[in-house]
Amino acid sequence: MSASYRKINYVLRPAKSVERKMLCEAFRYLSSFQSIEEYQYIGFGSTYFSDFYLFHKNLNLSVMYSIEKDTNSKERFEFNRPFKCVKIYFGESNDILPTFDWAKIPSIVWLDYDGKLNEDVLSDINTVFSSAISGSLILISVNAETSNPGDRLNELIRNVGEDRIPVGTEEKDLNKWGTALKSREIINNEIEEVLVNRNGGIDEDEKIIYNQLFNFHYEDDAKMLTLGGVIHNESDKYKFLSCTFGQLDFVRIDQEPYLIRVPNLTYRELRFLDTHLPLENNSSLKLPGVPPGDIDAYARIYRYFPIFAEAEL
Repeated sequence: MSASYRKINYVLRPAKSVERKMLCEAFRYLSSFQSIEEYQYIGFGSTYFSDFYLFHKNLNLSVMYSIEKDTNSKERFEFNRPFKCVKIYFGESNDILPTFDWAKIPSIVWLDYDGKLNEDVLSDINTVFSSAISGSLILISVNAETSNPGDRLNELIRNVGEDRIPVGTEEKDLNKWGTALKSREIINNEIEEVLVNRNGGIDEDEKIIYNQLFNFHYEDDAKMLTLGGVIHNESDKYKFLSCTFGQLDFVRIDQEPYLIRVPNLTYRELRFLDTHLPLENNSSLKLPGVPPGDIDAYARIYRYFPIFAEAEL
């Protein structure tokens, strides 16, 4: 069984770090449903538990569950468990997710896979969207890196089944970020089907609605897609509207993605730009030799920008 945490230090992925901080800010907006401290968090912590550190310290989430598929390294995971409130479940997410108690409190669920979209991922999506209650926020991250030219469509068919491939999809549609776009479409189709089944035969006010909020594209070591949003009962629609997620400039409710691009800038350049931000028009910012596109990219994400430094602890 592969263990990506042995190859990648998840703490030192700048685009992922930006995404994590953006999501943390967005979670605060859930308070119209319920106090954020009363949510349960379900994720895949890996040995670094980066999201667990951030969400516990910044949001005071204290009911936290991490699913770890590497059953051969239990002692290492337990040693790296960051807080007493984090409970680790070892095994496949397909087996563990159905065992959680979804009915008591709303959930924040981040199905943060390092692999590509496949039937196991779709099975987890089915479980969570069939079970989570109104006010829950659900995220799915998958690898959207393109495969060898000529085999992209066949690989997607092998992973998810031919019946899930959007009608009219061709090999050329999967170039560059095309795999991410098609993965989003497949995931959304799965969510829609799950909710049709869940809503069958229940009162109109109790029917579950899914509202997409996030459609991130980013690239550290590979192209990645993070998709997700909030589910709520029809009767709780006013609570969702009260959350005012639209105030966040990285929220995306359709197929147009928010691309997280982290420019390579020196510390001196970063500090200079910080002293001039925020600005309504970033085009007025200039730095010698730095492309305007890099300056604009930084200005969009500067509040979430990670600073890595060597330190003796």
